[in-house]
Amino acid sequence: MISVEVRGNDVNQALRRLKKTLNREGVFREMKMRRHCEKPFEKRQRQAREAVRRSRKNRSRVLASKL
Repeated sequence: MISVEVRGNDVNQALRRLKKTLNREGVFREMKMRRHCEKPFEKRQRQAREAVRRSRKNRSRVLASKL
């Protein structure tokens, strides 16, 4: 479970921090996906797209570390 500490009664900052954390964890994307049923074919397509995205992300990190 994700929790955010409110410091100095600054609720707006805590809310921004919570949204950033949820976005990083992929909660918003998962909520969007679960709004409707996904056919097996659509699931395979989505997983392939995510794999491509991950490989590009990893490749760019490797190239950046070599510089």
